[in-house]
Amino acid sequence: MRHVVIMAGGSGTRLWPLSRKGEPKQLLELVDGKSLLRLAYERVAGMVPDANILVCCGAAYTDVVARQLPELPQENLLGEPIGRDSLNAVAWPAAVLAQRDPEAVMAVLTADQIITPVDEFTQALDVAYQIAESDDDALVTFGVVPDSPHTGYGYLKRGEALSAFPQASAITEFKEKPSLEVAQEYLASGQYWWNSGMFVWQAATVLEQLRQLVPQTHASVLELAERPERLGEIYPELEKISVDYAIMEPVSQGRGSAHVVAVPLNIEWYDLGGFSALAEQIAHDEDGNAREGVTVALDSSNNLIINRGRPGTVVAVAGLTGMVVCVTEQATLVVPIEQSQRVKQLVGLVSEQVGPELA
Repeated sequence: MRHVVIMAGGSGTRLWPLSRKGEPKQLLELVDGKSLLRLAYERVAGMVPDANILVCCGAAYTDVVARQLPELPQENLLGEPIGRDSLNAVAWPAAVLAQRDPEAVMAVLTADQIITPVDEFTQALDVAYQIAESDDDALVTFGVVPDSPHTGYGYLKRGEALSAFPQASAITEFKEKPSLEVAQEYLASGQYWWNSGMFVWQAATVLEQLRQLVPQTHASVLELAERPERLGEIYPELEKISVDYAIMEPVSQGRGSAHVVAVPLNIEWYDLGGFSALAEQIAHDEDGNAREGVTVALDSSNNLIINRGRPGTVVAVAGLTGMVVCVTEQATLVVPIEQSQRVKQLVGLVSEQVGPELA
């Protein structure tokens, strides 16, 4: 049977002060009055029953997730007591699903991306399910067809097309975020797709690769599925590592007994990992300023100006170009858009110098 796991962990520190430890970005109403988590759910609602949709999130946020997704059973909200990177956010749900349904085929989707058009995505997701259902050794990922030499994404190198599903290809290499020159070479070659960080596979298949490649984690998540009351004891001891490093890359290199294939996504795809990506989702004025809330701009262009401060306040700027100005009730951020990836580092200083309650 088909299932969906939505990964909704992480704090989104690159969107501070919009997102904070108590308000992770995937739960904020960032797009058309909806949270990224809600959008992720709505993309797959109807493809599988609500009873087959799980969310893996921070334990501190399960109540908020339950309010945002009242359609889901409470037992489908898996709350991590501590973040241990994406491998464990994949492996734990896989063990749970394998126990519930030994023939489970699971899509692992993220809650921090904007995808349009949705029907193109769901068609690709259906193809990925079909591949995983027909091939017990397939680890399926999605490659976003690039439209620019983006340096903020990882890349997938394509090999031969699949005979049964010619739109999909074998994946021979995972590439880290490249320099601009290398990204331009990737784009010109036509051999590379952006790595979406989303997957489809049989739960039993990924667990078998886990057994071969990370056996201690395999044993631990099986124990968790059998004895969920030990979550607080076992989960913090799991190795902190990404699913790409632990499984996908080794398998693409011939380790493990499976193989990696990718289905292309011909979509508009935005990973809201920082303010520059968020700016693309907000309406712009005639000077190219992305503005939200009560704001005034004079002789200013190509800025991101957000006012989520106290009611009755205004954010006014003059003579600014290419800046982020973000005001909330707790904090104000001012940083050049081109340096907005430094916000994560800045949050560390805020926590250290002012106090963790404001980070």
